Amino acid sequence: MGKKINRWQHAGFLALGALVLVSPAGRSLAAEATVPPDPREAVKFETFVQDFRNTALKAGIAPQTYDRSMAGTALNPHVQQLDLQQPEFVKPIWDYLDSAVSFERIADGQRMLTATAMPLAAIEQRFGVSKEILVAIWGLESNYGAAMGSFNMFEALATLGYDGPRAAFGRRELIDALKMEEQQRYDPRDMTSSWAGAFGQTQFVPSSFLQYATDGDGDGRVDLWHSAADALASSANLLHSAGWERGAAWGYEVTLPAGFAFESADIDKTKSLTEWRRLGVTAANGSALPVSAAQAAILVPAGARGAAFIVFDNFRVVLKYNNAVSYALAVCTLADRLKGYAPIVHPWPREETPLTHEELVAFQTDLKKLGYEPGGADGLFGRKARSALRAWQAAHGLAADGFATQDLLVQLEREAVAKGG
Repeated sequence: MGKKINRWQHAGFLALGALVLVSPAGRSLAAEATVPPDPREAVKFETFVQDFRNTALKAGIAPQTYDRSMAGTALNPHVQQLDLQQPEFVKPIWDYLDSAVSFERIADGQRMLTATAMPLAAIEQRFGVSKEILVAIWGLESNYGAAMGSFNMFEALATLGYDGPRAAFGRRELIDALKMEEQQRYDPRDMTSSWAGAFGQTQFVPSSFLQYATDGDGDGRVDLWHSAADALASSANLLHSAGWERGAAWGYEVTLPAGFAFESADIDKTKSLTEWRRLGVTAANGSALPVSAAQAAILVPAGARGAAFIVFDNFRVVLKYNNAVSYALAVCTLADRLKGYAPIVHPWPREETPLTHEELVAFQTDLKKLGYEPGGADGLFGRKARSALRAWQAAHGLAADGFATQDLLVQLEREAVAKGG
């Protein structure tokens, strides 16, 4: 794709907020269900919209386009609330997969494979992306078009762009939404989205639409809301551009040997299949890995006591659609189930209590006190925090899997207190 897509710039957002009813004019009714905005903030927002008009015009947007699209937009408190809201618990991978790869979603996906067989065949032939992967993305992003979001796109993006942690994102995407409207001659009243500005059956954001939108049904226009073929072709184009390898696997579940060095289980640490075979890694059914120079990484998304997976470059491509391992694993395992493959074999550590945001902040804070480098104490527990936890685990003779648990937090806090933290 030429550039890294971060969490807020990927083409397909997950369902980030509750969907709301929409008025006949296409305006979100979310504000009616929340506390009205502070009148002073509402006035400041109106000033922002007026001032941003100059920015839009400098970007090449026609004055009439801006005025038509922004007419009636107001500061949306629901969008603000969702933008700032911290989830109380980080959803465990097993709960996420239970929902994302449910029996109902598998059955619906298999029906969609049949119902859209002709356009899917043409899209797969054109872009080389597996039809099951595309249908899995479709299922996760909008439940096969049933849940696309009903916020007015311009109001949502303007609210994000006005103030908050995603102001820069909101402003960029607002400009691109206006460009998209002009290019495709959309009616702005029909341009509904999630609270974060993602839209259509595979939940693109405007910037990704401008790069990858594709006419999949041959009618001469692109409509990701109403044409499943357009949405699927656009997603296929994005994945193809990101380096999808035609006919190659994403990965599969494996069994790790006793004494496995969990510090080597990381998306950025690859070895050949032959090397993993020599280290005792086998397929989940017990069969030996092939002798091959193909590079692969091992992932243990729930730590040493959960399922393990060997993943190839196509898995990394799915991460470019949404840079979350849980999302990519859900897409890939749902695609496998749509092919009729067996479910994940190894049990998950379901007895583990999910950590709250505050507890994850405490994890990062304690690691920092003990001389490790977990990054900022933001409760997101990303790659730096997992690396720091791995280092602490290794120093204490534990499986260095980087998986944060309640028990480890107790140990960390005890050590931090003993050190004078």
